[in-house]
Amino acid sequence: MTAAAAQLADTNDTPGLARRLAAFIYEGVLLFGVVMIAGYLYSSLTQQRHALQGQTGLQMFLFVVLGIYFVWFWSRGGQTVAMRAWNLRLVTVKGHAVSQTRAFLRYLASWLWFVPALIVARLASLHSTAQILAAIAVGVIAYALLARLHPQRQFWHDALCGTRLVTWRPPVRRAQSGA
Repeated sequence: MTAAAAQLADTNDTPGLARRLAAFIYEGVLLFGVVMIAGYLYSSLTQQRHALQGQTGLQMFLFVVLGIYFVWFWSRGGQTVAMRAWNLRLVTVKGHAVSQTRAFLRYLASWLWFVPALIVARLASLHSTAQILAAIAVGVIAYALLARLHPQRQFWHDALCGTRLVTWRPPVRRAQSGA
């Protein structure tokens, strides 16, 4: 099989749920650093003196920063750092590169991972961090399992946005012969 044929075969391969969730967790670890730097920048620029002061502004700022992060990577190569490590790529349903508009729509739709659990936590009046994290964990697992109901095993925010995650490995570079 040629390298081009192998690449095409990989593009049609939907990665397993476990691998996509591993990339999801790794993405969370990497985003911890992004959020810490963005939070420090926000608190410095706004002269924030207390963690609860300006909390809504900080949340909106982080929402924008995360949006820029994901839209940038998804529209420029289809991979975040975590996706590259796990050989995943975001493409349209036809296998083309994702535009910035489609990447932005996917970013908004990807909040389906968290919003239902956060609404339940709010309606159930959960206040402890452990309770809220447990609700989010159950919500994330439930949402991930919903991919089993999709014909191509894709996440529902991808189906909504006309995108899909595929297995992608960079082309093998051949050693150049030289003197």
